[in-house]
Formats: sequence, C-alpha cells, structure tokens
Amino acid sequence: MFHKLWFNSFEALTFATVLHYQVILFLAVFVLFSKESYAQKCNLILRGKILHRENDNSIEAAYIWILETRTGAVSDQNGNFIIRDLCPGTYTITVQYLGHKEIRQTLNLTGSTTNQTFRMEEESLDLGGVEVHGHREAVQTTTAVTSLYGEALLQSRGESLGESLKRIAGVTTFSTGNTISKPVIHGMHSNRIMILNNGIRLEGQQWGAEHAPEIDPFLADEITVIKGAETVRYGPEAMGGVILVNPPSLPTSKKHSTEIHLLGASNGRMGNFAASHLGGSEKIKGLGYRLQGSVKRAGNVQSPDYIQANTGMSEYNFSGSVGYSSKKLGVEAYYSFFNTELGILRDAHTGNLSDLVNIIENGRPFTNADFTYKIDNPKQVVLHHLAKIKSHYHLNTDWKLNFQYGFQLNSRQEFDRRRGELNSRPSLDLELFTNTVDIFLDHKLKTNWSGSFGLNVIQQANSNIPGTGVTPLIPNYDMLNLGIYVIEKYLKGPLELEGGLRYDFRTFDAARFVSGELQEAELEYQNFSAFFGGLYHLSPHFAFTSNFGTAWRPPNVNELFSQGLHHGAAAVEIGDPTMVSENSLKWVNGLEYESEKILVELTAYANHIKNYIFLSPTGETFVSLRGTFNVYEYLQADAFFYGFDLSGSYTFSERINGYLKGSIIRAKNLDEGNYFPFIPSDRMDWGISIAFGKNSNPNSDRITIGNVLVAQQKREPDFDLAPAPPAYALFNLGYQKKLQLAENQLNIGVQINNVFNTEYKEYMNRFRYFTADMGRNILLKLNYQF
Repeated sequence: MFHKLWFNSFEALTFATVLHYQVILFLAVFVLFSKESYAQKCNLILRGKILHRENDNSIEAAYIWILETRTGAVSDQNGNFIIRDLCPGTYTITVQYLGHKEIRQTLNLTGSTTNQTFRMEEESLDLGGVEVHGHREAVQTTTAVTSLYGEALLQSRGESLGESLKRIAGVTTFSTGNTISKPVIHGMHSNRIMILNNGIRLEGQQWGAEHAPEIDPFLADEITVIKGAETVRYGPEAMGGVILVNPPSLPTSKKHSTEIHLLGASNGRMGNFAASHLGGSEKIKGLGYRLQGSVKRAGNVQSPDYIQANTGMSEYNFSGSVGYSSKKLGVEAYYSFFNTELGILRDAHTGNLSDLVNIIENGRPFTNADFTYKIDNPKQVVLHHLAKIKSHYHLNTDWKLNFQYGFQLNSRQEFDRRRGELNSRPSLDLELFTNTVDIFLDHKLKTNWSGSFGLNVIQQANSNIPGTGVTPLIPNYDMLNLGIYVIEKYLKGPLELEGGLRYDFRTFDAARFVSGELQEAELEYQNFSAFFGGLYHLSPHFAFTSNFGTAWRPPNVNELFSQGLHHGAAAVEIGDPTMVSENSLKWVNGLEYESEKILVELTAYANHIKNYIFLSPTGETFVSLRGTFNVYEYLQADAFFYGFDLSGSYTFSERINGYLKGSIIRAKNLDEGNYFPFIPSDRMDWGISIAFGKNSNPNSDRITIGNVLVAQQKREPDFDLAPAPPAYALFNLGYQKKLQLAENQLNIGVQINNVFNTEYKEYMNRFRYFTADMGRNILLKLNYQF
C-alpha cells in the first residue's frame, strides 16, 4: 500500500519540479558551506595527482606526507589525492611509492586551493617480494568523467554492461526486451558511443538498436564513462562519449591472486559463474599474466503477471593477457572471446496486420508461456574475437613512443521464424573483420606542459555469408579511416587547461545484389574536430570544469543502405544513401562540491548537431510470409540536445549515508519544431545505506534501500506506434556482508530489484509495444578473493 501512495505522490509532483527543488537545496548547501569554509582560518587545500614520470600513468597507493603538520594522504585508483585544513605558509612535501624515487618538494600555500602534479621516477632496487603492478593509462581529460570500481562495481556484477552503467547519472539504456541493452550517454548510443576493451575500440555490428556490446563486464576492475565529445582523442564514433572497460594491471613481480563470483537470480532462474587469476613471475622480473572467464545461463523472463516466451539467453566468455615491463620497454598481448545466444520475444513477430494491431492495443502477449531455458527462433547468435599487441618505449624521461595493433572478428547470425529447412538458416549472417593501428608519442615538459601526437588507422571489411535466402539488410563493404591528432595540456596551481585538434579521412566502398542487379557505392568523408577545456578550483571545496568541442560522424552503413527486414529488431528499416555527415558542437560544464560529509556533482551540457540521423516510425507496416512488421526509416534533421546530471551523497553519521542521482534531457528537432523518438525520460534514483556491523568494522554489514522514479516521456514525435507509457516508481533493496577468512575475503550480497513487483514499461525499450518490463528479481551474489 505504501508504494502506491508514494507513486501517486510522485505523479502529483512532476519530476521536473522534484529536481528543481533538489537543485535549489544543493545550491543552498553550496553557499552555506562555502561561507563556512572561508570563515575558517586554516581552510587551504592541497590536491593533486601522482603519475609515473615515464608514461604519465596514474599511481595508486602512493603516500603523500607534509612534514610540518604530520598529515598526509594516499592516492586513489586514478592517482588523485587531497589534504584539507591547511594554514597559509611554506611546507615540505614528500611523496613515496615502492620501487620509485622519493620526491621531496617545498610548496608555498597562499590561495584557497593548490593543485599539484607529482611525477615519480622508477628506481632499480631489489625490493624482495614487493608487489609492483604494470601501468594502466590514466584518464586525463577536462570533461565529465565518472568511474565504477570497488564496491560499486562489485554490486553490479551479473548485469550487462548497459545495466551496470545505469548506476552513473546521465547514463541510461536503449533496450530490446529485457535481455538486450546498450548504454546511452546524454541521449546518444550505438555508433555515437565508443567502447574500449582494454584500450582497443570495440568494433562489432553496433549500428543495430538490438545489438548489445560484445563484452564481458567481469573482465574489468574499472569501467569509466567520459561524457564529452571525445572525437579528437578517439575518433569520429566518440562524438557522444566514451566507455573504457579496463582489466586489472598486470603484476610485474611475484604475486598471485584469484577471484571467484557465483551469482543466481530468481527471475529467469539465471545462473552466472566467473573466475579470474593473475600472477607475476618469480624468475623473470617484470613478467605478469592474467586469465579470466565466465558462463551465464537464463531462461524466460517474467513480467509481474506473465512469462515472456523465448526470452532466455546463454553466454560464455574468456580473456587472457601476458605482459613484460622494464624501465624503458613495455610489451603486452591480450585476447578476449565473447559468445552469446539470445532469444527474441516471440510475440514481437506477428502473423498478420490484425495480429500486430491487436497486440499493440493489448499491450501484452496473448499467449501465456511456460518457463523454459530453451531458445527457439527468433534469436541471435553472436561471437566476437579481439586480440591486441601493445608496446611502449621510453626514448628518455620526457618522451615515450607507443604502438598498438588490434584485430577483431565479429560474427552475427539472426534467425527468424521460417518454414521448413529455412528455419535452421540465419536470415542475417554477417562477418566483420577490423584492424586498428595506433602510433602516438607522449611528451612532457618541465614547464608544466604535456601532450601527445598520434596517428590512427582503422580498416574494416564486412561480408554477408551466402545461403540465407534473403536479400541482405546491409551490403558488403570495405572501410578505411586515417586520423592524425595533437593534444596539449597545461597544468599550474589550481588551473588545468587542455586543447586538441584532429583530422580524419574515410573511404567507404559498398556492393550487393538486389533482385539480381549489382548495386555499388564509393563514398568519401573528411573533417576536422577540435576541443578546448579547463579545470579550476574555485575554493577549497569547489571545482569547476568546462569543455567545448566540435565533433563529427559519417553516416553508418545501415543508415545509408538498409532496405529490408531487420529480424532482431522485428522491424523493416529503410536507409538513405544521400545522407551526409553529422557535425556537432558540444559544451559540457561541471561543478563539484566536496566536504567531509557532502559530495555533489552537477553537470550541464548543450549539444547542437547538424544533420542528426535518427530512426523514425513511418506508421506503415510490411506484410510477408514471415509476418507483419512496422516500418522505420532513417531521416536527418538539425538537433539540439541539452540537459543536466546531478549526483550527490551525504554522510549523516559513521553508519548512515544517503545518495541521489538524477538526469534531465531534452532533444529538439529544430527542423520540425518537435522532439526526437527514443530519448530517455527524466529520472531520479535516491536511497539510503545503513551499516550495522560491529564497532571495530561497521561496514562489514550494510543494507541499502533505493527508489527509482521515472517520469512519462511527454516530448514525443508527432507519430508513434503507441503512446509513451506512464511514469513509474520502483523500490530496490540490497544487503552486503563482508567476512574476513584469514587473509582472504568473502563478500555476500542479496539484492531485490522491483521489490513490490510493479508492472511498468520503459520508454527506451523497443518492445514496450508488446510487453511489460521485468518483474521482481531476487539475486544472490557470492564473491571470494584469495
């Protein structure tokens, strides 16, 4: 009864109003604490970053000590540290990290905040058993960056990459049913979001709305989201943002550790097992390796009142790496394999026009399915191989040459419900080969300057495997992209400035047979992109970031040439070969407030995109022997995206913490004066966490109560197949327990999503026309580290 009253209250008070008052509240807190901080006498802050001198990679667990005050800090996973409540004066700072030369430096603190970067140099010493890890590239950008690691990443285990990233404000998912989801950043997804698997851009058939990323989240110990336009750094497909999936750094000395995950879920009766092991050589200093694998199986998903037919999935994955690192040279080889089979909701494929109209009007399947693990047609079978070789060589202490080669093979088969022998053949059978080469030179100067110059080459070949009996949805094609770029950064005191420039040239050759006739196309695209950004510490507690960048993206093969039934999406898609490149201007601003009890991050952005490409329903249907399907077409229009993300936490006491995350986005069609389809609704996620362990270790037991509020999407295009679903409110409950077993640790977690089994439909789910989303789901998670 309580959850119904809460939901009615939410409907009475619009989501925008709720967030409006939240912003006012937090701004009031900003002003209050800012005044208090300036009223104090010793309110200075020293913050900064600890990096490896030879390659500018971040150093975790370095110790920073102020001799005069006998206070210090330890750098976090990104190399950052902060020391508060310092008086004006001159201080002696020491920085220590095992295997590196100690830094001793004198600093004169006068302003409210001093920002200092320390670069540590490796030292050749016999450390006898000291654990020194290989380096991971530090994320150095002035745009909005958020990472999942540690406890937050542990709690997301068992979820897909898209679902895991929903824990970050401003990131949602675009899904096809309850088993296929892909991340959305500020309204952008698919070919506008770049995903890097251990530094290699993930290249599959990501153009499809129902083509989930071919990556296993278990391989990562950190997942980072960059929300700005990052085409200068990473290339055209990064115009909407970047997702970095990073495995643990390889050890370079004797060390062995193993981690095991065992998970189960009530909805779909899912089982998931994952294990990883890393170690370093005792005989060969600098040699390390890592092995990781996972298996996952789930049956039909259940909505609150019915089971969804043919919505099971199976998945098994593997990754491994080996590397060697010395003072001047580093070499690493990496391989990952991803394999999944996904059932597609059977009721999304209807027999005739009246069946399609009736199921959309009914809003749920007519059939009452039974639970099963069996996966029938329609379904997807996807395999993805990724291999890379990476090397760096230190020319001297200030210059480093980097080389990276990546190879990928993506195989995608989509099976439709067909008659006779054809039912065993895929209706879509694609193989995509991708080769990437990155050569770049990092440098740093003693005058606070650092940067890089780079060359990037991407070559792709896409083939339709014969024998489907269907005209290919997209043609065979070859693509070549050449990019050169330069990025420079200046850092001094509380100010950090960064800028970059890039030029790309792309050729695209496509061919296919349609009705016995050969259709060919040769296209060329080229463009410049640039950005400029900065970070400035306004006060001891406030930091402001601003990043302004241009970006571009050439149209993808499906947007140009789609001409038929897309089986996995259960829709007919029509492309336009006359489309031109998208060009955008994105401005991202961030304000961060941090004190002992409060942490608040507010990000506001505006993105003007010329010739924005979008998939729009036509209102027509296509009738064939395989069923009746809605027809969509790719269109272009000038667009204006704008909105903000808000995230914050408050420590009420040593045992009680509260959190809040919210996002609002608007996507205006400037040509038509209306709104674009498939844009996330306004949403807010808030909750409270209570620790009740013993006084010696209060965080050993913790319970978390969360509430997700999602508004109705009232800014729809002029035509849609069905009205946007109503707003909804979900309650979630979690429990975590940590057990120390000698030198090992066992983590136990129980998670209940959608506690009250609320029936709801997510606007960003393409199958919302046919079914509700998942009902209550109880998960048990075990994690053992030894």
